[in-house]
Amino acid sequence: MTESDLPSLWTHEPHTHLEFRPGDKVADIDAGATPGFRGKKADAPALQAERNARFAELQEMLYANSRSGDPRAILLVLQGMDTAGKGGIVKHVAGAGNPQGIRYKSFGKPTEEELSHHFLWRIIKALPPAGHIGVFDRSHYEDVLIVRVHNLVAPEVWGARYGEINTFEKALVDEGMTLIKVAMFVSLDEQKARLAERLDRPDKYWKYNPADIDERLKWPLYQEAYQALLDKTSTDYAPWHVIPCDRKWYSRLAITELLIEALESMNLSWPPADFDVEAEKKRLAEA
Repeated sequence: MTESDLPSLWTHEPHTHLEFRPGDKVADIDAGATPGFRGKKADAPALQAERNARFAELQEMLYANSRSGDPRAILLVLQGMDTAGKGGIVKHVAGAGNPQGIRYKSFGKPTEEELSHHFLWRIIKALPPAGHIGVFDRSHYEDVLIVRVHNLVAPEVWGARYGEINTFEKALVDEGMTLIKVAMFVSLDEQKARLAERLDRPDKYWKYNPADIDERLKWPLYQEAYQALLDKTSTDYAPWHVIPCDRKWYSRLAITELLIEALESMNLSWPPADFDVEAEKKRLAEA
């Protein structure tokens, strides 16, 4: 396998394989699948490095253009159960870019102040500015997932939120933001193995939360909630992408490719100099 062979291992239109479509069922998701990937695990490290470099180039180009007034930005929404690998995406995918142009936000249990506002208030505060790629580890979708599963508010309250979210996301897109929404699915067997690893390794204790087992036991309810989420909020302007996550190397490649696809669709180029290059070279030589 040579470097020139690497791109052929992966589709450059990942949405073809990963985009959620009406009628798709959460119960049918194979979390161990590798849709769109034609290689094997051994090919992943070299391909990840090659695609990370492409992502970093495009990400810097997006940031550079914002300095010239380009209003566009990207928001990557990572939504999934514990152990699905959201942290690994932040570290190994978004981490490949220039941190100057990356905005990361993890959404946990709302604070008292956040609860006193509309559920989108804390989301709006964390949106990435022009030229940046925002990464949400969990998101506004917690308010139709965990809230629904745990009966934290009345059904008529969380039921109205699907429409509110769609309206909110449409406004973001109209203002120049590209949304990449990924629903990350790990099988119960793989989740159990990952939780067991956290209990076996002292360096992983900090990741373990006893509540993870309680949430695991609620998987049938979460399955229903995820199905409704995908059915009601996957739109033509902000579609969901379903990412199988039992193979971490695959989920990282898949999300990297979604980012690259979005960036390439922007037809970016390096902004031209807003000064006389030759004159500045002369001034520098004489300085």
